[in-house]
Amino acid sequence: MRLIRVFKINLVLYRNKFKLLKYAKMSSLKGIKYMTIFDSIILGVIEGFTEFLPISSTGHLIVASHFLGIDQTAVTKAYEVIIQFAAILAVVLNYRDKFTLKKIDLWTKVFLAFIPIGVVGFIFSHQIKELFSIQIVAIMFIVGGVIFLLVEKFFIPSETRLIDDVEQVTLKQAMIIGFAQIFALIPGTSRAGSTIIGALLVGLSRKASAEFSFLLAFPVMSAVTAYDLLKHYQDFSDANLMALAVGFVVSFFIAYLTIKLFLVFLEKFTFVAFGIYRIIFGVVLLVIFS
Repeated sequence: MRLIRVFKINLVLYRNKFKLLKYAKMSSLKGIKYMTIFDSIILGVIEGFTEFLPISSTGHLIVASHFLGIDQTAVTKAYEVIIQFAAILAVVLNYRDKFTLKKIDLWTKVFLAFIPIGVVGFIFSHQIKELFSIQIVAIMFIVGGVIFLLVEKFFIPSETRLIDDVEQVTLKQAMIIGFAQIFALIPGTSRAGSTIIGALLVGLSRKASAEFSFLLAFPVMSAVTAYDLLKHYQDFSDANLMALAVGFVVSFFIAYLTIKLFLVFLEKFTFVAFGIYRIIFGVVLLVIFS
């Protein structure tokens, strides 16, 4: 009888231990575990629409996650990187003619422009993570908006002397654009925004600046996605695959359409509207979260 009683006690203790371990595991995943399909669609739309516009996709995702009540954990950040990668695949589809060995010269310049942010991002990764806050996002929205207005007003050279074909970009111009992209490591700055400004300042047209930014997104986000998947792959459970898949698909299709519409927009308009939007959005964030 004593043996049976001891066995029952051990069984209860084992069950309680199992429940505690299961609860702890679920708690560590709560950032994405409780993300609904609706949340995933919203974030997918935001990512797909903002990734290639100079208005900071990361900044919008941080703000959207806050309003949706989604915790900014390592897992949700990994989720955001994955839907960002879905948007990058839209570049491959839109520019599939440039993803060939015949375009090796173009990709040499693209990967040269990737080196600065790759090196700085790797060395200062921990410091960069500490910058993720809505206040910093808001300030950089405003700063970026002012810079766009200044560049459009004073620094864009004569339209007749602008490079309108990304394949005509020189190695020196590519490297300068790459250094400009480093500023994108500050949340709210915008990777697209920093590269477009850098491209405008070295003599690319608005259309060519946007297209070089699209292509430069491929190695940058591929590297970030690969790193985050290796770091967080064990955190994704089967229960999250549906939300992940929905966000991935939504982000891909929205990004594909946004790229096409953005280029049409730039044929008739400047970046002034984006500068104004950034300033207004940044001010609103500061007011709401002050």
